Amino acid sequence: MAKQRLKVLITVKTAPIPSKKYDELVCTAGVLEDGSFVRLYPINFRELPFSQQYKKYQWIEVDAEKHKGRDVRKESWKPDSSTLTLGESIDTKRDPTWSARARFVMPKKASSMEALWEAQKNDRTSLGIFKPRNTHDLLVQPLDEPDWDPSFLEALKQARLWDDRKNTLQPPRKMPFKLSYQFECDDPRCKRNHQMMIEDWEVSALYWRLVDGGAKPNDAVQQVRSKFLNVLCAPSRDTHFFVGTVLEHGTWVIIGIWRPKKEPQRKLPF
Repeated sequence: MAKQRLKVLITVKTAPIPSKKYDELVCTAGVLEDGSFVRLYPINFRELPFSQQYKKYQWIEVDAEKHKGRDVRKESWKPDSSTLTLGESIDTKRDPTWSARARFVMPKKASSMEALWEAQKNDRTSLGIFKPRNTHDLLVQPLDEPDWDPSFLEALKQARLWDDRKNTLQPPRKMPFKLSYQFECDDPRCKRNHQMMIEDWEVSALYWRLVDGGAKPNDAVQQVRSKFLNVLCAPSRDTHFFVGTVLEHGTWVIIGIWRPKKEPQRKLPF
């Protein structure tokens, strides 16, 4: 399939990881103007010029083609980063319920995680958004290997050996904890014990910001947990989960949080 010019509203960026094939990988997801989900990879985000470094809920345009080979997920596109241009952002300063963003994000909303699993079986759906009925907890687990696999780092070093620009860029830092939401769906098929890892870049970015500011690792991760559970999933928020599948296993992970304030309840006139 020939390249197409895509106009995408960015909704998700996962944390960068070293890649033997792509040097460094950031998975970016968003929606087209009709609400269809799109996955763009590889994008070496930290390598992009400042004029191309997009933010969440910013429109971009980029030439892209469908992935070939083993990635048969219907939303996956391979972008040509040299063609990427930035458009307008949809801010929320005067829109606390995110209604302007919702116009594009919510048309393809799923009713539950169970509905997304069913869609995955039917047509290889691999991206979506849904509203959990209840979010019970956010579990923290130290990783057995808190740093990247040495083979990844060696491959990255060799790939950058003759590239002066890349050679000055330090490998992305790996967050030494795994965070997983426990939640239930508003679906009769739900067994009310979902546990799903979150890989939103904002999680690791907040963690490292706290550590760099002097917090101890255990204190920093508990502060991250508190924000993503008690603030972003508070009763006053209309919390939804952006989710996507991992290519190697087909399993689902949470890749972003939709967290506007709920519409204020109107008082009855009596």
